[in-house]
Amino acid sequence: MPLQNRVDPFGELHAIAARGLFMGNRGGKIHTADKLLTRRRWTSRRWICCVLEFKNRHRDVWGRYYTELFFLDEVTALAAGHRPCFECRRRDAVDFAARWRDAFGLRESPNADTMDLALHGERLDGREKRVHRCKIDDLPDGTVISLHGSAFAVRGDEMLRWTFGGYETREPRPRSIVVDVLTPASIVAVLAANYRPRWHSSAGEPTA
Repeated sequence: MPLQNRVDPFGELHAIAARGLFMGNRGGKIHTADKLLTRRRWTSRRWICCVLEFKNRHRDVWGRYYTELFFLDEVTALAAGHRPCFECRRRDAVDFAARWRDAFGLRESPNADTMDLALHGERLDGREKRVHRCKIDDLPDGTVISLHGSAFAVRGDEMLRWTFGGYETREPRPRSIVVDVLTPASIVAVLAANYRPRWHSSAGEPTA
């Protein structure tokens, strides 16, 4: 029986066998000794996205220290409100912070605490996922939207339908409509400032 540790773009956790390209956590341990989820879904504002392997460290998944979570790709992790880890993904995290600086016209790159504080208010509405509304024309590649009950990642002139196994269908990107955006607003701004997230191979190449 797989653990309930696979994250979808809505930020929900599911018991799915496939692990995905990235792992992460939400600040600590949210599971029991029997490896079942508690009612909590985070322990702090530090929601991060990590590589699967780092410095030959070996983890007992859902052991003593924190609850490992897994993502199809970085696009998924960003939609759920996770940012790159400053330890195992230092280069990506520094670039992410620099794009944040550019997006908001700051004099210097923000630290992790500053970004986490902003993101925590954007990803949650109480205990539920917070969404925001935006014209689809204005969304950068890598943004994930909710449409007709499904999650779609915007890429070029297309929308890619998200599933746990990969991006299954490609649809033309509509124009001049307002959509529900799952990716937090600050992360959308970072993507618009040219941060390039890592996509699952099923996404293929952008059409434009």
